[in-house]
Amino acid sequence: MEEKASGKKLVYRLDEICRLAKVSAKTIEVWEKEFYFLRAGKTASGKKIFREKDLEIVKRLKALLDTEKLTLAGAKRRIEEEFSIKTPSPFNPEKLKKTLEHIREQLKEISHSLDK
Repeated sequence: MEEKASGKKLVYRLDEICRLAKVSAKTIEVWEKEFYFLRAGKTASGKKIFREKDLEIVKRLKALLDTEKLTLAGAKRRIEEEFSIKTPSPFNPEKLKKTLEHIREQLKEISHSLDK
């Protein structure tokens, strides 16, 4: 894997994350679904890769859940605080619907202008 000038890696493979954090690949998969801030990238061949920050988050999640016995919701809040991660703001369904309708109308206009 690539390394920074300091000797630390830029990215880690899934098996490295599992070994370093002492968690299973299945646990990582579950956490990726549960915690929006933990998302693997993918290589051209489709293999999962993680950043240094992801490794630190995984290690901290393990400690919060195993050692401090926090719930998933409690661990999520603690990670957001400790890593200064902002919770995504909820979307307004009506506003989203109006925006999509506006886009639909614009696409219809473009389609009509192309047909001429």
